[in-house]
Amino acid sequence: MQQGFLGIDVGSVSTNFVILAEDARVIETLYIRTKGQPIKTIKAGLQHVRNILKGKMEIIAAGATGSARNLSGIMVGADIIKNEITAHAVAVSRIIPDAQTIFEIGGQDSKIIILRNGIVTDFAMNTVCAAGTGSFLDQQASRLSIPIEDFGKMALAARNPVRIAGRCGVFAESDMIHKQQLGYNLEEIIAGLCEALVRNYLNNVGKGKEILAPIVFQGGVAANGGIAKAFEEILGQKVTVPKYYDVMGALGVAYLALRNYRETGITKFKGLVTADYEFIAKSFECKGCANNCEIINIHQNDSLLARWGSRCGKWEHLDH
Repeated sequence: MQQGFLGIDVGSVSTNFVILAEDARVIETLYIRTKGQPIKTIKAGLQHVRNILKGKMEIIAAGATGSARNLSGIMVGADIIKNEITAHAVAVSRIIPDAQTIFEIGGQDSKIIILRNGIVTDFAMNTVCAAGTGSFLDQQASRLSIPIEDFGKMALAARNPVRIAGRCGVFAESDMIHKQQLGYNLEEIIAGLCEALVRNYLNNVGKGKEILAPIVFQGGVAANGGIAKAFEEILGQKVTVPKYYDVMGALGVAYLALRNYRETGITKFKGLVTADYEFIAKSFECKGCANNCEIINIHQNDSLLARWGSRCGKWEHLDH
């Protein structure tokens, strides 16, 4: 039976899975909405992977990344648990070895990663504004009753994009409504929104960064051709959207899990049977000091599997 390697990226908006073969070929990718239920979504993803493989391939190692990387890593017994910056950089370096700048715009966060000779030398993430994220686009698509999948095509069809004030989400939405009332068509407004999002991204996330080509644009928002076009027009440089643009984090930790297994021959992966386990998250507030830390317990069936949240280390031991 073939052996495979699994990468899992659990974010606030999407949960992504990538399966690699022993020779690092991508066998399958999966992009599903997290919908605020990461445990349920991770189990659904594992079940999907099990159905796809149907005994043809055995997953022998796994890696986890994303904002819920600790949770997913504990659940499946991941061999590698890495932050998104590292995971994205690893994936891009494998696909486009000479890449020097990575734009990543996801559902609720965005980041820029500066690479030089394949090494991460600088990065930044959005901190104060949601106008430069996919959630803001989702919100505007819902308000306009337009499927988000059509946003890119409509933006590319615009002849004269209208300027939208995109310095924050509130101003952008207010300005869009104002421009609609002035009679601009939706294509021009959506194209203007794409340009506003890009200006917001470059002025906040990319501020002060040395943006050099080759530039890679990834994350769920990279599906929107209007955003990629706006980047190219504002920067005057080509922007490449890689084939696996929406699962690059999962791809990166899958590569890392494969490499770790090749180097050590050891794995902690629990197997796809994890999809059948019951996991419950519970929390309480520690009253031991003024920090009042929120302590999170993860239970697998009836056993306490993991615990985190304590600043002082008081709750590090599971038998506490």
